[in-house]
Amino acid sequence: MSRDEPSRFAERHRRDRRGRSNRAAISQGKCAGNFMKTLTMYQVDAFSDQVFGGNPAAVLVLEAWLPESVMQNIAAENNLAETAFVRPNGAAWDLRWFTPAREVNFCGHATLATAHVLASERGVVGEMAFNTRVGELRVVRDSLGYRLDLPSFPPEPWRDSPSINGIFAEPPMSVFRNFENLFVELAGEHAVRDFVPDFLKIGQLHALGLVVTGKGDAYDFVSRYFAPAAGVPEDPVTGSIHATLVPYWAKKLGKPKLSAYQCSRRGGRLMCELSGDRVLITGQAATFMKADIYLPT
Repeated sequence: MSRDEPSRFAERHRRDRRGRSNRAAISQGKCAGNFMKTLTMYQVDAFSDQVFGGNPAAVLVLEAWLPESVMQNIAAENNLAETAFVRPNGAAWDLRWFTPAREVNFCGHATLATAHVLASERGVVGEMAFNTRVGELRVVRDSLGYRLDLPSFPPEPWRDSPSINGIFAEPPMSVFRNFENLFVELAGEHAVRDFVPDFLKIGQLHALGLVVTGKGDAYDFVSRYFAPAAGVPEDPVTGSIHATLVPYWAKKLGKPKLSAYQCSRRGGRLMCELSGDRVLITGQAATFMKADIYLPT
């Protein structure tokens, strides 16, 4: 053994001890001398029966709300379309959703993801009721996946058509809106799939996102959804827009039960039903990730 070998061995031993100490500190929520709050976060692919499909959402189950700025920072750090925060409230749950840019009023896929986490990871059984900005949302797990029970938001007239000038190469077949989005019917599935979004012009719709929809080939209708002003250029699969698409297409096609496909790059299938003033949507979900996150105290 050379003279330098013992010193090299001792240095490796010191590095190993420091590494073990650092890993232990992280596992206990300590970093650089500061105590950290540790939370478990899940990432779920909603409206898909397997990972790498549907629409990913992050979910955090809390005992009490974090400061709003912290929840917004977590959503920005995740850089997913939505991060959901849920807390128990008696027999029900309070639910909020954040995009990377702001809190939003309504989100379907992150509601599905939240129900999936509560059922598959937290052992919640039976119907789950969520208190949200748009009222009570209900989810139940069944043999087909998860059935979302959402309020119906029927289409409202759109009276400001000049603001969509330059967005479409051909005149739309129909233009309508709800409280948060603008909806445009195009000539068919091919037109929806071929639509090339101008995000700058869509962003000038201000708070409104843009939904393009058309009669489907294999499905009753198809859609795509763009919300660049909310930090979401194109959403892969969007449950909330179907609260308006379903009453629109149910009336147009003359039937309450509809098959839908959101033809984004990831894509997603939704089985929908108009039931009075509610919209029922059935979809599946798959957990992609469970991880600890560390927040400064």
